[in-house]
Amino acid sequence: MARIKGGMNAKKKHNRVLKLAKGYRGARSKQYRVAKQSVMRALTSSYAGRKQKKRQFRQLWIARINAAARMNGLSYSKFMYGLKLAGVELNRKVLADMAINDAEGFATLAELAKSKVA
Repeated sequence: MARIKGGMNAKKKHNRVLKLAKGYRGARSKQYRVAKQSVMRALTSSYAGRKQKKRQFRQLWIARINAAARMNGLSYSKFMYGLKLAGVELNRKVLADMAINDAEGFATLAELAKSKVA
């Protein structure tokens, strides 16, 4: 039986990696060995980045809620505790959106939280 060389499969594998490395600078996009390392690192970073994005958005929402709560005479922790006692189950994303787009509604929630804490 005739021997089959692996050139075709190797070329396919190399092209797959080089396609992912498209747009990288210098040898990172031209040479397979260098490109492979760059792509592996980039894929690892992109995975981590997807997790960090969630943390950063939560951090942003908390900062916005805190700023709006302080304008209504409460700290963030007292505001959230007051809402919990009042039985208001709004997540931070919605509260942050209210703080920006619906100041009157947020002020109403702040008054409710203030009455429950005091």
